[in-house]
Amino acid sequence: MKSPRSILLVIAAASLLLTGCSVIDEVGSWFDSSGKKSNLRGVRIPVMSLDSDLKPDVALKAAPIVLPPPYRNTEWPQPGGYASNAMYHLAAPGRLHELWRESAGKGNDIDSHITSAPAIAGGLIYVLDAEAHVFAFRAGDGHAVWDRALAPRNGTDWPTFWGLLGKANTIKPPQGMGGGVAYDDGNIYVTSGFGVLICMDARTGREVWRKDLGMPIINAPVVSGGRIFISTHDNHFYALAQVDGRQLWDHQGISESAGILASTNAAVSGETVIAPYTSGEIFALRVQNGQVGWSDVLSRSGHVTALSALDTIAGRPVIDRGVVYAISQSGLMAAFSVNTGERLWSRDVGGIQTPWAAGDYVYVLDNNARLICLTRKEGKVHWIHQLPQYENPEKKVDPIIWAGPVLVSDRLVMTSSNGYAEAISPYDGKLTGRVEIPAGTIISPVVANGILYLYTSDAELVALR
Repeated sequence: MKSPRSILLVIAAASLLLTGCSVIDEVGSWFDSSGKKSNLRGVRIPVMSLDSDLKPDVALKAAPIVLPPPYRNTEWPQPGGYASNAMYHLAAPGRLHELWRESAGKGNDIDSHITSAPAIAGGLIYVLDAEAHVFAFRAGDGHAVWDRALAPRNGTDWPTFWGLLGKANTIKPPQGMGGGVAYDDGNIYVTSGFGVLICMDARTGREVWRKDLGMPIINAPVVSGGRIFISTHDNHFYALAQVDGRQLWDHQGISESAGILASTNAAVSGETVIAPYTSGEIFALRVQNGQVGWSDVLSRSGHVTALSALDTIAGRPVIDRGVVYAISQSGLMAAFSVNTGERLWSRDVGGIQTPWAAGDYVYVLDNNARLICLTRKEGKVHWIHQLPQYENPEKKVDPIIWAGPVLVSDRLVMTSSNGYAEAISPYDGKLTGRVEIPAGTIISPVVANGILYLYTSDAELVALR
């Protein structure tokens, strides 16, 4: 039997294998630096050249895209923004320049990876690094406020998962990769691969309580209505009491031996929580008691087995105005009625990023580095933009991983593993700018108070305004 530690490392390795000049200059000034210019170009390409029959609907060619005006959100408290994972059209107007940059822990290496986006609330920004170390900074100027390591001291604090992670005195910080941070009502809630959920005072980092689940926690918590929702690596979904961490109910999906290392998490709206599993299963559960309302499988084969690693749901499901949007790695995206589970539409589109809903449209990145604009009600394709897939496109080596999109002031912003950010028009899919970013990142940007934040693969926290 493989240990959770070995499985996580296999997943990490697998995840890395997935996959106008005046305007360029303007967006290049986001960072107000003269970094090297890229010879990679994100361009619209003939759709028929893609290994897919996905193409824009000709009936939509003359239909203009209209979006709601940008609004200024004051916080980003949950992994996906709010508990529903729907943030719509955010405001960060004008040219974006680097405001500040701070080192925030340990970055990616062969042993560990950053898996979750920052959380922002109450004037502070919180991040969890690749070695289960949580940091708090002032969101306005990057001043460090507090930090705390979550790894057990000398391995004596934990039962070491019945010896699966080694002897009691051999636990190392990289073994705690995974998890993330969420904020609610003056506290932050932090999970990690060490299998413990910790509630801390958001201002001081003081521990309030902890809950040991005895199994690595793979995602950041979602907090809503006095409950905390998390998943362990064996596809066990828990609802815990926000006040003290006691277990309220649980639900079990099909256990997986492998999957994509990503920090997917639940989506909550009203009395329903959407639980995604690495098996490709998606369940609508009652918030109060965990009773199943409906379920489906995001699999091209239409069924799920214990070996269906490619069916992984890594992007967060999104609940928008009574509809659930979800995408799986295996090649299927679908929209469901949140109340009945009726499948409203589906497309042969696979990906590991979270869809972004705004107005009458949904934007999503697929496995082929294509940014796709779909109509919200029917799932029709309005436009497709091809992002660079490889650092060496001629030999098709060194694949590039893209994260996003985030809709900010009429720009769809995405970041890449090879150190670039691109801005795409949400209206026609055209490239509006590209700029080099430090170190690259596979974590999607977050936005609050008109500032865009990046958490890079080198564990640098960068603020742009």
